[in-house]
Amino acid sequence: MNLFRVLVIALCFISMVMTGQRVYQLSGRVLDENGILLPGASVWMEPYGVGVITDASGVYRFRQLQEGEYRLQVAFLGYRTHIAEVQVSGDVVKDVRLEPLRQTLEEVVVTDDYARRRQQEQSLAVEVVGDDFIRQYQGGSLMQSLARLPGVGSLDIGSGQSKPMIRGLGFNRVVVVENGIRHEGQQWGADHGLEIDQYAVERAVVIKGPASLLYGSDAIAGTIDLSTADVPAIGSLGGVWDVTGKSNNRLVGNSLLVRGRGQRAYFSVRGTFTAYGDYHVPADSVDIYSYRAPLDDGHLRNTAGREANGHLTLGWLGQQFSSRLHASVVSSQSGFFANAHGLEPRRVDTRLHDASRRDIQEPSQQVWHLKLINRNEWHTPLWHLEGEGGYQRNVRHEWSPYTQHGYMPALFPDTLGFASDLERAFDKHIVSGNVRAHYVGYERLKLSMGMSAEHQVNRIDGRNFLIPAYRQTMGGVFAYGRYQLHGAHWLHAGVRFDAGVISSEPYADWFPSPVVTGSDTVWMYLARAPELRRTMGSFTWSMGYHIDHESWSLKANLGKSFRMPIAKELAANGVNYHHFSYEVGNAGLSPEVAYQADGLAEWRGRDVAIGITPFVAYFSNYIYLNPEAAHDRLYGNGNQVFTYEQSRVLRYGGEWHMHWTPVRSLTIGAMGEVVVSRQLSGDKQGYTLPFSPPASLLMSLRYAPLVNGVVRNPYVSIECRMAAPQNRVVPPEEKTPGYQVVNVGIGGDLTWGERSLKMSLQVQNLLDVQYFNHISFYRMIHVPEPGRNVVLNVSIPIFEINNKLSMCFVNQGK
Repeated sequence: MNLFRVLVIALCFISMVMTGQRVYQLSGRVLDENGILLPGASVWMEPYGVGVITDASGVYRFRQLQEGEYRLQVAFLGYRTHIAEVQVSGDVVKDVRLEPLRQTLEEVVVTDDYARRRQQEQSLAVEVVGDDFIRQYQGGSLMQSLARLPGVGSLDIGSGQSKPMIRGLGFNRVVVVENGIRHEGQQWGADHGLEIDQYAVERAVVIKGPASLLYGSDAIAGTIDLSTADVPAIGSLGGVWDVTGKSNNRLVGNSLLVRGRGQRAYFSVRGTFTAYGDYHVPADSVDIYSYRAPLDDGHLRNTAGREANGHLTLGWLGQQFSSRLHASVVSSQSGFFANAHGLEPRRVDTRLHDASRRDIQEPSQQVWHLKLINRNEWHTPLWHLEGEGGYQRNVRHEWSPYTQHGYMPALFPDTLGFASDLERAFDKHIVSGNVRAHYVGYERLKLSMGMSAEHQVNRIDGRNFLIPAYRQTMGGVFAYGRYQLHGAHWLHAGVRFDAGVISSEPYADWFPSPVVTGSDTVWMYLARAPELRRTMGSFTWSMGYHIDHESWSLKANLGKSFRMPIAKELAANGVNYHHFSYEVGNAGLSPEVAYQADGLAEWRGRDVAIGITPFVAYFSNYIYLNPEAAHDRLYGNGNQVFTYEQSRVLRYGGEWHMHWTPVRSLTIGAMGEVVVSRQLSGDKQGYTLPFSPPASLLMSLRYAPLVNGVVRNPYVSIECRMAAPQNRVVPPEEKTPGYQVVNVGIGGDLTWGERSLKMSLQVQNLLDVQYFNHISFYRMIHVPEPGRNVVLNVSIPIFEINNKLSMCFVNQGK
C-alpha cells in the first residue's frame, strides 16, 4: 500500500511538471436558505465527472484543477438542485445557497435531479423514492413499504411475503425490474412473494399506467423499477450496518454493506439475515368456512420464517464506456398458517405448532432465487447505448404432510422420484437481454429505440398438480420519442411489437383413478394436461403530452397495452390448496389487451402542493377466474371449480394528494385513491373484479424542525389511514368492512464528526385495531391484519475512509 501511494504522488508530480501548467483549488460552503450549513450535500463537477460530499462543516473542495470553466451541480435531500458555472484561473471560493423543494408527496424525496428527469421522460404518473423512504416506512417486505405511495398496494401473505399491486391489479399485470432486468419468479401465485431483498434497494421508481411500450408484455398495470448498489464517491471505502427489530413477530433483521471506489473501479458487497416468529393478530380465533380455529394468544401458528441473502456488485466507470456486474442470491424459508392449508383445519396438531413461536413446521415453503446481471453503457457525441444481459434461477418447494385425497393411495408409494411431503416444486430458469439506443444529437428531440428478449424454462415436481411444465420465449422491438414543442411543452409517442410462444408439456396422474366405460370400470392414469403450444403477438402504442413548469405540471397519455396468457391460465387443472379451489385453465384464451387514458394535474405553490392523477381503462378481453356450480370430487373433498374466462371490463379511478405547510417545518398532508371496476360481458356481467381495493384516504401530520447540532433532520409524524367498506364484490367473494388505522413515527440522524447514525421508530396500528384488508391473502378466511407493531430501524456507519490522493490521480489522468 505504501508503494502504491508513492507511485500515485510521483505520477501527480510528473504530470504537473510535464504539462507546465499551474493547478488550483475550488472550494466553498453549501448552505440552506437560512444560511445553515448542510453537511452531506453532494457536489458534482463537470467536465471531469467527479463528485465529493460536503464535510461536517458543510465544506466541499476540489484540488488539482487546471485553468478553465467548470460546472457545479449541488444536491441535498429536500432542496432544489443548484447548477453554477465557475471560471477557474486561480484558487476560487464559491459558496452555494440551496432553495427548499416543495414536495408534491410528503416524505417522498430523492437526491439530485433523478426524480425530475424520470418524470419528464414519461407522460404517465411516476413516483420516485429512495432508501431513506423505504427504511422509514419499513414493513414486513419491500412492497409493504412501497404501499405507502398512492395507487400502490401489496397483497400480503402473512408478515414476510407480499406481491405488488398497482391500482388494484397485480400478479402478471405488474412488471418488476431490478437493475434493468425483469424479475421473474412464480408471480402467478398469490402465495408466492417477491424474492427481493428490501435492504438492498436504494431507489424505487413506480410507473402507474400501461408501460408495455418500454417494458413489454405484462406491464399492463404498471412497472416497479428497482435499483441496487449506487455508485460510491471517488476514493471512498465504507461500511454500513442496518439493524431492524419488530415487536409483533419478534423479527430481528441485520444487513451489512461494504463498498468502495478507486478512480474507475468500484465494488459493493451486502449480506442480509432476518428471522421472525409467528405474527400476532387482535383476535382469539378465526372462522375457516364452517370451522372456527382457536388461536394461541392471538398468534397465527406456523407463520414464522427466516431469510438469508447475499449481493455482490463490481463496476467500472470510464469516460465513454461503463460496465457493472450484479450477482445476488435470495433464500427464504417460511411457514403457511397451519389452519389455512387444504381442507384439514381440524386436523392441525396445535400442541406441536404452539410449542414454539419461532419454529417452522409443515405446511411451509423454501425459496431460492439466483440472479446474475451485466449492465453496460457506451457514450458517443450522438448516441447513448445501453444493454443488459441476465440469468435467473428460481427454485421453490412447498411442503405439507401427505394426505389422501380422492383416489390417492392411503399409503404413499416409495417408488416415485419425490418425497411424500413434497406438495409442489417449481424450478425456473430465465435468460434475458435488452438493448437500447438513445439519440442525443438534437437538444429538442429525445429518441430511443431498442429490443428485448427472454426465454423461460419452468419444471415441476411433487405429488399435487396445478400447472404443467412449460417453455416460453418472448421478444419485442420498440421506438419511442419525446419532442420539445416549445418551452416546457413536450410531445411523447412510441410504438412496439411483441411476439411470444409458450409450449407446455403433457402431464398424467401418478396414481390410477377409476373410469367407467359402459358396464366396465377401468383404472387409468388420468391425463391432467395435454401438450400445448400457442404463438401470440401484438402491436402496442402510446402517445402523450406534458407541460412541466416550475410551479405546475400537466400530463395526458393514451396507450394500448398487451399481456400474453400464462401457463396457469392456459393449462391449470388441479387443486389450489391455498385458495380451497379447483382451478381449470382455458387453452383458447386470447392475449389480454387494454386501452387506457391517464392524466396528471399538479400545482406547487409556496406553502401548498396539490395534484390529481385520474385514469380510465378498457379491457377488450380481461382474463379472470370464474366460479362454477360444479365441485371437484376426484382430487379433493368437494373444492369448488373455478375456470379461466375472458370478458370486457371497464376500470376507472385515480389518486389525489394535497400538502400544506402553514408554518416552517410543519406539513399537513392528505392522499386518497379510488378504483372502480365493472365487467361488461360474461357470466359475471355487472359485477366488479376480485380483489378490488376499496377507496382509501391517508391523513398525515409531520413536524421536521431545522437543527444543526448532534441531532439532524429530526421528524415526528402521525398518520391515519381510512378505508371505505368494500361492498362491490364477485361471489363467492365476501364483503369487507371499512377501517381506520393510526400510525406514528419519529426519527433523525445522530452525528459525530463526519459520521451520521440514522434512526427511525414506527408504531404501526397504534390502537391495536382489528381490521381486514380486502386484498390480503388471508382475508378470505377472516384473518385480520397484524396488531400493534413497534418497528425500530437503525443504520450504523461502521467505518468510512476517503482517499484524497485519488482526486489528484483522477484529475491529472484526464
